[in-house]
Amino acid sequence: MFPIRDHNPSGRTPYVTYALIALNVGIFLSYWALFSDPRALNQFFFDWALIPALVQNGQGETGFVTSMFLHGGIAHLLGNMLFLFIFGDNVEDEMGHVGFALFYLVTGIGAGVTHYLAAPYSPVPTVGASGAIAGVMGAYLLMFPKAKVDILVIIVVFFRVFPIPAWIMLAVWFAMQIFGGFGAQADQGGVAYWAHAGGFVIGLALTLPVWLKRGGPAYWNRTEGHPPHPEARYKLSRSSIPTVRRRR
Repeated sequence: MFPIRDHNPSGRTPYVTYALIALNVGIFLSYWALFSDPRALNQFFFDWALIPALVQNGQGETGFVTSMFLHGGIAHLLGNMLFLFIFGDNVEDEMGHVGFALFYLVTGIGAGVTHYLAAPYSPVPTVGASGAIAGVMGAYLLMFPKAKVDILVIIVVFFRVFPIPAWIMLAVWFAMQIFGGFGAQADQGGVAYWAHAGGFVIGLALTLPVWLKRGGPAYWNRTEGHPPHPEARYKLSRSSIPTVRRRR
């Protein structure tokens, strides 16, 4: 079960979202050849990933930034870019291009700090944009809790797309990170659950000024939690981000 799109059209072209996707893909392709050489790949991640044990010793602080543009495989990359594609355009629309770029970097760094605090002596390299993207998801939850998100459910040979409110999908995802964080050893590798949870909370907190500027609870009452514009309607073959004109 995973999201494939939302019904929340953006009012402007999400240039930063597109640029971030292109940057992540481009960087991944730049070291793709190293996957055939585990030793070289390990050295590459040692140099550029976030390694809490190094930070603990006063080294590797650049990893808080560089790690969010690296991925451990194609599935890791595609999954993160799908989530950024679905949720990033609307958050960028609310914050503006420059504001969203800064927001993305701050939430990504904050997610890395959360991971470091959860496992300060871990020698395992940590990579991925998911901490920053979790921040985008936290922002989306605050601004558009009842926006429809299409979920693709696959059970053996059965598959179907279900639209559900964003708050349900995002709340379930966040709960999975919390349960995963308590159930896993943060210093043993695997999924960086606390980075995800930390990025989500930081992203939600940083979006509070935008939400309050829109009216806070009054904004929710006025829109009933839905996006303040007509929702997108899809045909089965359509997958691109739709745009509609909006008054400002």
